Amino acid sequence: MQVGKSHPDRNAQFEYINNKASEFIAKNQPVISVDTKKKELIGNFANKGREYRPIKNPRLTFDHDFPVGEMLKVTPHGVYVQNDNTAFVNLGLSHDTGEFAVESISRWWEIVGKNSFPHATKLFINCDCGGSNNYRARLWKKQLQEFANRTGLEVHVSHFPPGTSKWNKIEHRLFCFISKNWQGRPLIDVETVINLIANTTTAKGLKVICKRDDNFYPLSVKVSDKEFKAINRTEIGFHGEWNYIIAPAPKV
Repeated sequence: MQVGKSHPDRNAQFEYINNKASEFIAKNQPVISVDTKKKELIGNFANKGREYRPIKNPRLTFDHDFPVGEMLKVTPHGVYVQNDNTAFVNLGLSHDTGEFAVESISRWWEIVGKNSFPHATKLFINCDCGGSNNYRARLWKKQLQEFANRTGLEVHVSHFPPGTSKWNKIEHRLFCFISKNWQGRPLIDVETVINLIANTTTAKGLKVICKRDDNFYPLSVKVSDKEFKAINRTEIGFHGEWNYIIAPAPKV
């Protein structure tokens, strides 16, 4: 059954992203795919899949996962580096917002990125059209401006067309392997989640770092027209709403 028509510029945008990523990688400039994995409930709840256990010694879990009081959920936001098949996961305990998304990128840069790419002057971000990093989100762009100002990096952003999130490399090069690694194992506490994510590997040598993020990210943060106009943003490519550059603000 056909759910909806593909965007007419779908393939052209794919080609634009792939060509630009290749150019960045050839010049040793970082290219990252980012997204938020679905929230996970913390506790002794059944997790789909199977795990190896001693015979006649099954793992016992609750027979339901109905919310009971203030149950803790975690939000993994991933940064997959296309240059070297590495990844960073920022494990949030708060809301999935544009501020959280850019904080995840910022943590990757401070912990890993600036050491892996000491001569980088630019950063290319691939992301979906929806979610906390959607192409209409003012907070996402405002936070990227602050990130560019802090790091001095020229931030290039390209969004995948609507309905094509599965083509984002982070989905099939990171998130699917995390899910496979913890299948059948209850996520009983935050440390268990961190360890399972950090121990995710693949035959092609994927390496993952996972850090806990205790910051609170409020919902419905407004970005005024004045603040939005101050963003040093340039639309590029044939779809400027999907492709743009946020450069460090000029020094006064």
